Amino acid sequence: MRFPDVYFGRNNDNHSNYRCGYPFFYFADHETDLSHDVHEGRRRSLAQFPSLATSEMRAELADPSDIDTFRRSMIDLSERQRHASIYALHRDLLELRRTDPVLGQRPCRIDGAALTDEAWMLRFFAQSGADRLLIVNLGRDLLLGPAPEPLLAPIEGQAWRLLWSSEAPVYGGSGGPAQDAVGDWLISGQSATVLTPGSSVTIPEAKNIFHLREADG
Repeated sequence: MRFPDVYFGRNNDNHSNYRCGYPFFYFADHETDLSHDVHEGRRRSLAQFPSLATSEMRAELADPSDIDTFRRSMIDLSERQRHASIYALHRDLLELRRTDPVLGQRPCRIDGAALTDEAWMLRFFAQSGADRLLIVNLGRDLLLGPAPEPLLAPIEGQAWRLLWSSEAPVYGGSGGPAQDAVGDWLISGQSATVLTPGSSVTIPEAKNIFHLREADG
C-alpha cells in the first residue's frame, strides 16, 4: 500500500489524510492592492519550477484572493466515508502520537540507522526502558535476521511486539509484520512499522524475500 503521508492536512498531489479528490489551493484574504501583489508575487515565485514556468501554466494558477479559490479548497467530509481506510490510517497515527507515552514525549532521545538502501529505522528511547522502534521500508519485503545494527536489539529479557503497522487490514494492507519460526521480523515492502517491548507473534517461515542477514555460504 502507499506509504502514509506524514503531514496533517491535504497537499497538491491530491493525496491527503482521507485521499481528497481535489487539490488544496493557496488562498489569502487581503485588501485589494495587497491581494494583487500577492497574486503576482506567487506567480513569479512559482516560475522557478520548469513545469509552471510556461505562460499557459501561469495562466492556470488560482488567484489566492478569489473567493472561488477558497471554496474549491473546502473539505468534503463525505470523502471520509468513501476513503475510510485512508482516513483510519491517519486518524490512528494522530492518536498514537497524542497518546503513546514514548512517541508523544518531548523532548525525546532518538537515534537512527539505515538498514538497507531502501529501509531505515528510528529508536525512541524511554526513561522507563520501554523504547519504541520505527522501521520504514520503501523497498521489497525485508527479513530482519541477526543483524550488526545494535539499535535493533530488544530490551534485555523482552522481545519486540507489534504496536502499529501501515499494513493492517483496516488500512487495506496485507496484514502487517510478525516474526517467523526462528524469531526474525518480516517487514512488508512499502510500509511503516512501530514495535514496542513485549511478547512476540510468530508466522510461518518466509521465503523468496530479501534478507538483511548474510546468505549462507
